[in-house]
Amino acid sequence: MNIVLVEDDPRIADFLLRGLRAEGHQVRRAANGHDGLALAQEAARQAQPADPPTVLVLDLMLPGINGMEICQTLRAAGVALPILMLTAMSALEDRVAGLRMGADDYLCKPFEFEELLARLESLARRTRPLQPGRSTRLQVDDLVLDRESMKASRAGQALSLTARELALLELLMSAPGRLFSRERILASVWGHSEDPLTNVVDVYIRRLRSKIDEGHEAALIHTVRGLGYRLEAPTARSAT
Repeated sequence: MNIVLVEDDPRIADFLLRGLRAEGHQVRRAANGHDGLALAQEAARQAQPADPPTVLVLDLMLPGINGMEICQTLRAAGVALPILMLTAMSALEDRVAGLRMGADDYLCKPFEFEELLARLESLARRTRPLQPGRSTRLQVDDLVLDRESMKASRAGQALSLTARELALLELLMSAPGRLFSRERILASVWGHSEDPLTNVVDVYIRRLRSKIDEGHEAALIHTVRGLGYRLEAPTARSAT
């Protein structure tokens, strides 16, 4: 995705620039409010329907004009870029104020990079659920997910999955072989309202595994102890 980063702290900005670029994202950064507003407006003007989604990562406390003012100005002008607001202010009233100004999500400092990535990916999916040219069909081995109908099957047999199980399955199938941490899964599928100490991810992985892998010779969902989960075809595992 394309990311506009507005962050005045050079240490945080450098950390995010290196991390996000290492994940393959295009990142442009502004270090103050005035430059950040101009950069966000430019990104909105340049965005084309076929382009990867653009997300604004916006610090709240900025020199010049603050993140609240930037957010309000963009929304008043009809700019629909998804906005993830970063702040050290964790009080409920501060989070509510940011969301009411038009922010789509809110992340308090300090934060884990994995959670930031998960929230950005979630915003990008909500902005453009099915991008032009993006396949509506995901397949890993004999497991198939139709993104339009949100129906899944394995070996030709329909799977009875809940909405949350389908969302979890789509995340895992979107990058076969990729290791997803519990934190990333939690933020991507459940969002910021879920207690990070909950075991809901493990519970849903067990439920999904029972529906997808039980009764089949080859398991597709795999646990990497202490790190997270991945979904991949047996041939991919045997080749590594």
